[in-house]
Amino acid sequence: MKLSNLQTKLKRSEQYLPAEDTFFLADIIEKESGNMALDIGCGSGYLTNILKNSFNLVVGTDISYNTLRVQNYKVENVVCCNSADALQLKFDLIICNLPYLATDEIIDVATDGGKDGLELPIEIISSALSHISNNGKFLFVTSSLSNYTELINFVESKNYSAKIISKKKLFYEELIIVKVENLLS
Repeated sequence: MKLSNLQTKLKRSEQYLPAEDTFFLADIIEKESGNMALDIGCGSGYLTNILKNSFNLVVGTDISYNTLRVQNYKVENVVCCNSADALQLKFDLIICNLPYLATDEIIDVATDGGKDGLELPIEIISSALSHISNNGKFLFVTSSLSNYTELINFVESKNYSAKIISKKKLFYEELIIVKVENLLS
């Protein structure tokens, strides 16, 4: 069995605790509703718990079994897998707080995105795209510290629309939320 980049580079299983980027995405998803939602890299379960208020079925995935086992915000439907690779469902909303920091070496999969902040985000986005329902959307957080325009170009090259829907300026970076939709919708 071939291991993914995420699996082979998982050196720490520390839980990513909610931070500024998490709260930024939380503000956006509180306005969303639908039948089924997916939180890729659900970590502590903070965002997954928010989704439970306005979706009939919410699934959280995380590559770290230990993280899922000790979640601060317990979530019912969790799957230990790489991104969304173990799932076969289509979702009305998919969210992900991407590991976007540009790093030479991926030590922490919760934050390190690899070269130009693209390596892991592209792997995660690739996995998510096939799980967007016809009228669904995928919201992800990235940063001015990564090559976010390359992420948008990558999504568009796969025949999906991608646009920046919100930005939040911090003293050292600008957080960016990108909305991805199926062009057929």
